[in-house]
Amino acid sequence: MQLGGKVRALRRRRGLTQARMAEQLGISASYLNLIERDKRPLTAPVLIKILQTYEVDLTSFSTHEDARLTGDLMEIFGDDLFESHDPSNHEIEELVSRLPGVGRAVVDLYRSYRDATEQLATLRRMVDDQLPATDLRLPSDEVTAFIERYGNHFPELETAAEAVSDELEPQDRYPRLVRRMARHGVVVRIADAPGMRTFDPDTGVLTLAEGLPPSTRDFQLAVQLALIEAGDAIDAWVAKAKGASPPTRTLLRIVLAGYFAGAVLMPYSAFARSARQMRHDLDRLGHRFQASFEQVCHRLCTLHRQGDEGIPFHFVKIDLAGNVSKRFSGSGIRFARFGGACPRWNVSRAFLRPHELRVQVSRMPDGVPYACVARTVSHRHGGHGTEEIVHAVGLGCRLEHAKDWVYADGLDLTNPDDITVPIGVTCRLCERHDCGQRAFPSLQHPLRIDENARNTGFYTTTKTS
Repeated sequence: MQLGGKVRALRRRRGLTQARMAEQLGISASYLNLIERDKRPLTAPVLIKILQTYEVDLTSFSTHEDARLTGDLMEIFGDDLFESHDPSNHEIEELVSRLPGVGRAVVDLYRSYRDATEQLATLRRMVDDQLPATDLRLPSDEVTAFIERYGNHFPELETAAEAVSDELEPQDRYPRLVRRMARHGVVVRIADAPGMRTFDPDTGVLTLAEGLPPSTRDFQLAVQLALIEAGDAIDAWVAKAKGASPPTRTLLRIVLAGYFAGAVLMPYSAFARSARQMRHDLDRLGHRFQASFEQVCHRLCTLHRQGDEGIPFHFVKIDLAGNVSKRFSGSGIRFARFGGACPRWNVSRAFLRPHELRVQVSRMPDGVPYACVARTVSHRHGGHGTEEIVHAVGLGCRLEHAKDWVYADGLDLTNPDDITVPIGVTCRLCERHDCGQRAFPSLQHPLRIDENARNTGFYTTTKTS
């Protein structure tokens, strides 16, 4: 594992010479020089000393973070904008290994370019159609990047949530949460309301819609409690999102309040222990903690407490059109940032059989296999005539962890090729020639069309090179 570039980048950010950093770490300057040039490995004792001395998070040395950055850069350089440059995969990997800060700067620059291009298109529509101009930067993308940067684990919120969950039992959780809100002068009422949760700070009345299932009702109550009791801890994390827009900061506060709520409903130690005992059975975990399918999936992606880690899961939520509304890549899997989800992925096919759990062993173009489950989730908070909102939720891990997952029972994990479904990140980046689901030609290869032949898909070919 080459981490010399990360050490060098950290040293330069701190304005340290090699001699000064080596002195602080208790090693020789020549040894540090060899580490930075990847001529000597970064040993565990030196890594721990770096983390303690400079108060940096272990995720800054994460290989998953490198994989995500590499994937983002490959997707970006696949844009026609870079057609004349076309850096190789090896060159991109070298950039990420040695100059990760430059790689992240390229991603930010490309995102700004996309934003500016879309803003220009909006301004043109405004002139042509007299439409109002809007800021098209997506706060959801910025929040997702923030969550992944910190590994979807926030220790201070876990601690604050444990203080609440110690007073609760799933069977009488709601009345106890109501009494806790009363300590802050908040009155909770159930009413026929258009939204799920509405809080009036002037009157101190929190209104919850009467049509909410108990798991959603308790979750929304805990979200409001988070904003009251854990507001300082949430604000401390939001302050780390430097340069974020006001909408992004507000959305991040809501997302972190939701993190707190999930930790209240499913306290870390008890939930992690139950997950191992039940081999991560989503329904059984939902019954024990009175939580919904989606809430359980979310919580499984946050189990990163040092010494009590869970399986590194990824999570994704999409709509019928394939738009990704939520994602977290704890397993290292790549998600499309500028396109829809692969139609061969079981999370896309979950809509074919609503509410049925679909199990799939899939393989990405980089050759890494994953075990994934997917199911639709839906809700309708109103009465007759109101729309049912349907999404598909997917949860997965690398195949090497599947033996600890109940959904892999019956699968031959020693010969996964027999049951593996090839999938891709998004059509424009996928290298597979023989996919009948391909909606666009691949950027990886020149388009070749034979007018005298028609394959299963318009852009499907039998060529391998």
